[in-house]
Amino acid sequence: MSAVLGPERPQVVSHVQQALSYTVFDCKWVPRSARLMCLGSAARGTGVIQLYELHGARLEVLREIEKPKPIKCGTFGATSLQQRYLATGDFDGNLNIWNLEAPEIPVYSVKGHKEIINSIDGVGGLGIGEGAPEIVTGSRDGTVKVWDPRQNDTPVANMEPVQGESKRDCWTVAFGNAYNQEERVVCAGYDNGDIKLFDLKTMSLRWETNIKNGVCSVEFDRKDINMNKLVATSLEGKFHVFDMRTQHPTKGFASVSEKAQKSTIWQVRHLPQNRDIFMTSGGSGSLHLWKYEYPAQRLKKDSEGSEMGVAGSLSLLQNVTLSTQPISSLDWSPDKKGLCVCGAFDQTVRVLIVTKLNKI
Repeated sequence: MSAVLGPERPQVVSHVQQALSYTVFDCKWVPRSARLMCLGSAARGTGVIQLYELHGARLEVLREIEKPKPIKCGTFGATSLQQRYLATGDFDGNLNIWNLEAPEIPVYSVKGHKEIINSIDGVGGLGIGEGAPEIVTGSRDGTVKVWDPRQNDTPVANMEPVQGESKRDCWTVAFGNAYNQEERVVCAGYDNGDIKLFDLKTMSLRWETNIKNGVCSVEFDRKDINMNKLVATSLEGKFHVFDMRTQHPTKGFASVSEKAQKSTIWQVRHLPQNRDIFMTSGGSGSLHLWKYEYPAQRLKKDSEGSEMGVAGSLSLLQNVTLSTQPISSLDWSPDKKGLCVCGAFDQTVRVLIVTKLNKI
């Protein structure tokens, strides 16, 4: 690992801090707006959806909605830019889709899982990625399910442990490879360190590995291109970057790993405007900004003549500690480069500005 030094180094500036009266589990920018959502759990055990608008150096509450069950995660990824519907997963295993203009009753609702939905992702909406709009949910019940909101109660794919296999708590899910109408994958990470890549075109397990530690977050650098890179973060402060361009028949994908800190790395999020830059959020209340450097050649041949990938290297661009509690959620603005929101267990949401990203 190398560190980028000097005056060109990006700075992470805390622009706005907003204290919350509840535990925030996820925060998301509303596409094409200066608005953001906070999702979480009130002290009395109900769910909270809060909509804020950024006005200069302050956040104004536009709407606060209470729901029966605490809300763990949300995504706009399967909606159109016109509708901007929010899909959420809650502690009771429900997948709901909300029209934020009329949020009393969900526009789509299904009892998706027997236990909490830990993670959610969407693709095919917002003009990003080819193919149908779909939502993937990962749950403590050990299953990963893919939903088409245009169809009723049945998932279009259900990845569950095979008979005799113990069920593992699925902590994180992400879509990728959605570059045409047919291709699409889901990556899932589990509490025992398993990472599984499911091919939705062939409905098969395409690849699996184990990083020896609970997988907290996985994300492809972009969803709507041929698989390029995947970052997986873990419970013990380590993360792995896999080069997904070339899959070796036995060794799988080349990877580089980095021990960022001693505590859990809760999330990874790639900068939408530059897929080689990403941010990790930590259990120590810190954020680390990284850049991936490609090797001179991404491909080589082994002694048998099989192609295998070559991992690149990582440089730390900046790190900052913002909170005494874990930063559990993170989201870059899709529209304004360097604008970021994060939620922490100190019951605070922070809007950040990361400078000098165009100089890297």
